Amino acid sequence: MSPDKTRKDKSVGVLGGMGPEAAVDLMQRVIDATPAKDDADHIRMLVDNNPKVPSRIEALIDGTGESPAPCMIDMARGLEKQGADFLVIPCNTAHHYYSEVAAAVDIPILNLIELTSSHCKQEQPDLRKAGLLASTALQQIYLYEPWFKQHGVKVLYPQQQNQRAVMDLIRAVKAKRQTSDQILAYNRAADDLQAQGAECLVVACTELSVIGDRLRTSLPVYDASELLATTVVREVFE
Repeated sequence: MSPDKTRKDKSVGVLGGMGPEAAVDLMQRVIDATPAKDDADHIRMLVDNNPKVPSRIEALIDGTGESPAPCMIDMARGLEKQGADFLVIPCNTAHHYYSEVAAAVDIPILNLIELTSSHCKQEQPDLRKAGLLASTALQQIYLYEPWFKQHGVKVLYPQQQNQRAVMDLIRAVKAKRQTSDQILAYNRAADDLQAQGAECLVVACTELSVIGDRLRTSLPVYDASELLATTVVREVFE
């Protein structure tokens, strides 16, 4: 795969800010995955890195916050007007609002949840149980389950105490205050999933993707943010 100088490259619009570092992390992954020999070979990314998107945690877990959908729709429309050919949302939890946002624009939006579940099954055709390292919101809104169910795969989550530790780490990463003890607890959650019979781990929170190198496990790991980045590159160049 290499850039084709004879055609107009597509531009990607990024609905960022959920959180800000996760959007930057995705952009860096896209840059790293792009087969570029010069500046002009890289992908044009139109980015609305908006940390003022209403909290997904407050809306979905606490039940006290406003829906992020209207703000996300405004962002998507703005990126479309700027010339984006397709959009991405580097936040797993925000895909709860995917249908609303997709219906509000005339350009496609890559579905991170669909991409990730399909990739796991493609890589492991006999996969039956996938362990998710993610926000508690994903479990509450049943986000990944329908997509994995299509492939005959059961979704597993860490047990309650370990899941709380995962959420504590996600909040700490947003504040850039993660500690070594929280990283240890995160890896205990991964061990918990393996003990439950998980045959792979899915890093299904872009905040956890930011610290992806801190995960220690013998299981195959599929990072949703990395999969999104490689898909962006394929979308532009293939």
